[in-house]
Amino acid sequence: MRRWKPLAVAGVLAASVTVLVASSLAATSTKHNTKAVTLVWWHNANQGAGLKLWNDVAKEYHAAHPDVTIKAVPFETNVLQQTKIPIALASNNPPDVFQEWGGGALVGEVKAKKVANISKYTASWIKTIGGSAAGWQVNGQQYAVPYSVGVVGFWYNKTLFKQAGITSTPTTWPQFMAAVNKLKAANITPISVGGKDRWPDAFYWDYLATKLCSKSTMQQSAVTYNFKDGCWLKAGQYVQQLLDAKPFQNGFLATPAQQVATSSAGLLANGKVAMELQGHWNAGVMQPLTPDNKVPSFLGWFPFPNVPGSKATPGSLLGGGDGFACSAKAPQPQCAQFLAYIDSPGVQKRIGSTSFGLPVRKGTETSVTDPNLRTVLKARSGSPFIQLYLDIAFSRSIGQALDAATADQFAGKATPAQVVSRIADAAKKK
Repeated sequence: MRRWKPLAVAGVLAASVTVLVASSLAATSTKHNTKAVTLVWWHNANQGAGLKLWNDVAKEYHAAHPDVTIKAVPFETNVLQQTKIPIALASNNPPDVFQEWGGGALVGEVKAKKVANISKYTASWIKTIGGSAAGWQVNGQQYAVPYSVGVVGFWYNKTLFKQAGITSTPTTWPQFMAAVNKLKAANITPISVGGKDRWPDAFYWDYLATKLCSKSTMQQSAVTYNFKDGCWLKAGQYVQQLLDAKPFQNGFLATPAQQVATSSAGLLANGKVAMELQGHWNAGVMQPLTPDNKVPSFLGWFPFPNVPGSKATPGSLLGGGDGFACSAKAPQPQCAQFLAYIDSPGVQKRIGSTSFGLPVRKGTETSVTDPNLRTVLKARSGSPFIQLYLDIAFSRSIGQALDAATADQFAGKATPAQVVSRIADAAKKK
């Protein structure tokens, strides 16, 4: 998956950028090393203002550290995660800095000794990002650092909700299904989903598991890969209930998630559907897909509804973040020092103010001015438990099996029981 594909986002006033850059460089400046190095940096901001921000960061850092040249190389998210990074880490020529989502993939990379332990280089500042750092640790050691952490929820069209007679956003699963039925009755397509990319399908299964399973069951599953608890099967049964209601757009199995105006994000952005379940980055994804290149004024956000009577902690959310790791062959401390700059106040404030992400640095939260993202940030901050995306929390092979199995359920080729069985079978091969 991921996904984290913030594309076109709002610009930043030049004067503000100058101040933020200056403060960031001052905060991360260190004595120049005598040996010049080049850091090859793979990231997933492959167009729009996200690409511009990372290009600016690379230039700024080199200007302040002439002995360190940053060679930024952007890729599309799925290509980067599913092929480029695994192949590169298995080779003798990996990138020095690469996109890292944490979870099972990071554990595997650590076991294979492909990623650097940067604990000693981050010790002086890592507490400034609070608990966000934990998702990029293995056995208490820091192997990567996040720069944005968010949660998944429903982005929706307020105008279409009003037309369907929906006066408040649903907070429970029965209310959600009632909203779907009201939208259908008003001849409005309730939900768009990018089934072609598979991982958007998995959001539903992941989220319903998070809303049905106890916190301990969810946490233990990432270690034991035990899926015998009945809540896993129930997750698929609730997914089937939704599928049986036929809430998605025509041709959803062949629809991409983010790339064009006819993608699932584009359908929501252009008023063709009422909702899409996506991450916090979705507003940035939608902006360049509209005729006026603006985030739709009708856009709103609400968290995934709770399932009454379940063992889950009410308010539990599904989420994750974007981060960067240094490969085992990357020059140190230069690589880790570059990661510190990405998490410095100035860069973090630009990430927040441009809607590029939800910053992790304490004290930079106020940089988020978009009202929807402030709602997402409030939900993130108030949630008692945030479950990492399951295809990220589990090992890469199990995560891929999960995505494939849930995609098959959406295509009518797998039952709820078969989804659990296929995930469990993949776990047995570990």
